[in-house]
Amino acid sequence: MKIKDFIWIGIFIGISLFVFLPTTNPVFVKLTQNYPYMMGFIKTMILASMGELLVRRIKTGSYFGDPGFYLKAIIWGLLGMAFVFVFPLFDGGIKSVLHNQVIFEVDFLNRLSYAFIVSLAMNLIFAPTFMMLHRMTDTYIMLSSGSLKNMRHVRFDQVIEAIDFKFLFSFVILKTIPLFWIPAHTLTFMLPSAYRVLLASYLSIALGMLLSIKRK
Repeated sequence: MKIKDFIWIGIFIGISLFVFLPTTNPVFVKLTQNYPYMMGFIKTMILASMGELLVRRIKTGSYFGDPGFYLKAIIWGLLGMAFVFVFPLFDGGIKSVLHNQVIFEVDFLNRLSYAFIVSLAMNLIFAPTFMMLHRMTDTYIMLSSGSLKNMRHVRFDQVIEAIDFKFLFSFVILKTIPLFWIPAHTLTFMLPSAYRVLLASYLSIALGMLLSIKRK
């Protein structure tokens, strides 16, 4: 391991300690409740970008060198704001459709079943569109070499041609959704709402590692 690896680990641990330590956790929860979209942007931008850096480290041996890193970070932040909107949309929607009826008498099993149904609905309805959109934004950034000026000259058909749709559908959508995201988001929806976007950001790091290993 190199010094940059220890720095990455140190930042990751520092963020986690801020979130979970009893002395700082109330601050995190209050900020998340009072400024949900701002915190969604910040949490997802930082943690998902750390995932991007880790994936690059695994693939190339270096954390830096991606000319589009900062644009990708902003995109992640915007997606984090979308998560803040989408998570309660599906959570509340499923509970409304099912009229909050009791599925199991045991409270844990009842919460688990609701979390699974919410996760299933969200991942079947929202996730494929989200994954394709994110792949398109990444491809725009790649084809423009991370330059907003160059991005004006990137055509939509060039983006479509550059995307590996076989990998996107055969692995990212058809395998990671049922095998990773549905179980992972079931756990996510078992948590209090203040921690859901945060856990999704942590999970993006784990999935990024899996995808990078798969494509090596």
